[in-house]
Amino acid sequence: MSADPSLSAFIQSLPKTETHLHIEGALPFELLQRVRPEFKQPPASWAPDFKFRDFSHFEQELLEMAFSWYISPERYHEAAKLIFARHVEQNVKYVETSFASGVIEFLDLDGPEVLAAIRAAIPAGLEVRVFLGIHHNGAGHKMKAVLDDALGWKDLAGVDLHGPENFALEPWTADYWAAARSAGKYTKAHAGEFMGADFVRRVLDELQPQRLEHGVRSVEDSAVVDEIRRRGIGLDVCPISNHKLMPGITLAAHPIRQLFDAGVKVTVSTDDPISFGNTLSDEYSALAGPCGFSRAELAQIARNGFEVALMPDAQKRPWLTQLDAASG
Repeated sequence: MSADPSLSAFIQSLPKTETHLHIEGALPFELLQRVRPEFKQPPASWAPDFKFRDFSHFEQELLEMAFSWYISPERYHEAAKLIFARHVEQNVKYVETSFASGVIEFLDLDGPEVLAAIRAAIPAGLEVRVFLGIHHNGAGHKMKAVLDDALGWKDLAGVDLHGPENFALEPWTADYWAAARSAGKYTKAHAGEFMGADFVRRVLDELQPQRLEHGVRSVEDSAVVDEIRRRGIGLDVCPISNHKLMPGITLAAHPIRQLFDAGVKVTVSTDDPISFGNTLSDEYSALAGPCGFSRAELAQIARNGFEVALMPDAQKRPWLTQLDAASG
């Protein structure tokens, strides 16, 4: 959090959303310590100026930590209770989180049971939507029937494309994303984190996602930025994650400022806190500090989160009204 008490109080007062959160990457550190007591201190990657070597470095460390804990629906439930309670403490009203389809493929967990375990952990006063995160190559022989079945899971909000962006978009992906929308599921995709604006455009054109996770490298092509704005697609940006993971990106020179100024609907989230040591309040503090956002702009970013949230307008209205007052 900010060293400025008045800024901290302002950030706390804002009703907020978290729309880009991998539940495996949000593993509370004390749960990791319970199963891995050798973790006497938080990971080195929690240091403010830490930089991962590349995506593989990040992914290897994350998976080692996350799947020390996430081995059953009961473990998902226990972790989700802590994760959601900490959202409530930060005045977060709405969360979108995903769980990895790989736990079905490689750990033989039951997808609907994991989904139910996460949803059973939702506290009163917090709205949560759960997504299935599917890797670029995640529709192999074993998983095809599971993915088809997932489109009928009543409490699944949607699907999200995960994994290294340099993996090819396989032919099944566009058809599946279209089928998901036809089934009433919301579609998201990770793009523009490690691959540039050309990849963002390809994802927009082929998958037609309703929202992009990250999307920050779209700034490399003004025509792609214009297209994102024209379509009204929100970008769920994670500045601290990008600062620690993306080559050439720092908080002081983060593309979120260019995107915001260009009229793109950007939100802020934490991505994988077990790897980055961040909270949502930290993200807002980073925007106010190195990124140079005013308090009125922080309120607008919080407002953007509610505008993209998968809730009825009437349910959003009290929070939007509060944020309008804060940005005045």
